[in-house]
Amino acid sequence: MSFKFPLATSSWDQAEQDALQRVIASDRYSMGSEVETFERQFAKHFGSSYAVMVNSGSSANLLMVAALFYSQNPELSLKAGDEVIVPAVSWSTTYFPLQQYGLKLKFVDIDAETLNYDLEALADAVTDKTRALMVVNLLGNPNDFDRINSIIAGRGIVMIEDNCESMGATFNGKQAGTFGVMGSFSSFFSHHISTMEGGLVVTDDEALYHIMLSLRAHGWTRNLPKENTLTGTKSDDPFEESFKFVLPGYNLRPLEMSGALGQAQLLKLPSLIDGRRSNAAAFQQKMQNHPLFTIQKETGQSSWFGFSLVMKESANVSRKQAISALTDAGFECRPIVTGNFAKNEVLKYFDYEVHQQLANADYIDQNGLFIGNHHYPIQDAFDVLAEVTV
Repeated sequence: MSFKFPLATSSWDQAEQDALQRVIASDRYSMGSEVETFERQFAKHFGSSYAVMVNSGSSANLLMVAALFYSQNPELSLKAGDEVIVPAVSWSTTYFPLQQYGLKLKFVDIDAETLNYDLEALADAVTDKTRALMVVNLLGNPNDFDRINSIIAGRGIVMIEDNCESMGATFNGKQAGTFGVMGSFSSFFSHHISTMEGGLVVTDDEALYHIMLSLRAHGWTRNLPKENTLTGTKSDDPFEESFKFVLPGYNLRPLEMSGALGQAQLLKLPSLIDGRRSNAAAFQQKMQNHPLFTIQKETGQSSWFGFSLVMKESANVSRKQAISALTDAGFECRPIVTGNFAKNEVLKYFDYEVHQQLANADYIDQNGLFIGNHHYPIQDAFDVLAEVTV
């Protein structure tokens, strides 16, 4: 079905075509200098010391979690059975790497307005058993990191960020994704920049960076610098280092095409974010008093991945009716990520607990949806949206 107002559209033009042709002309398609260049540019753009590119945002989360298990820093290292707090609303691969490494998940409710952590519930959930905190910046909206840092201060809790939906968001002038010891990003088609498939992890920790370089590519030493924190000094013999394995790793490598595309897209990122924020200002103005929907409350500066619409209790209208009306008006709709993830059947494989009630997550699960945002003006969409009734 073709929608007048789709969830996502391409931001590619001749620059991306040229990037692809550059890779074709080089005849080098597996991970190489294009990826390395993009990693350096990405780290610099977001104010981080290091960036590691992988084949998806989901893989970025996996790499981030895995790195903590092989860290030799007692302040950062995790082991199976450690408790990690997670928000009840996020994408599935926020949670899966945590389960796959044997961590115990504690689900905490979200705030009904920001769609990020309910900060009072989070403060109550943190105990002496808490070893790690996964912070998810949902639909472009950064968390209140001042409050989060005050909650975990001095408690030996490792904070990591899933920032896959919020590239370009800032809180107090600092980039979302850079508040934790590591942060993940996605460059999937529907996200702020697009390499079609792709993801990155940023960090300022050199030891974690070296662990990730090894884990990304089979756990071998080949991609490590000569002097590194993982193995010390590498041999100068490339044959000797070709198949030397030091960690139980994966193959999460991106293609050279992804690295080249990322360079072209990163140049556009400021204007892409500006376009989304301009649309958001129009959206907020049009929708502030809508009879059917409430909208997401911005924290810091959102990069507005999409526009959430949550049914008002006073509307006395079902979400199914609202989706039908929106679809008829030309809007492509999706749930707000997974809704309450703790309701999924897959949790039978998890070691987990639910902290208190997940009332807001449950409400979002039954009454929330989102529509797309874009880098170009979509005032006509808001004019139509403001008139949607059931």
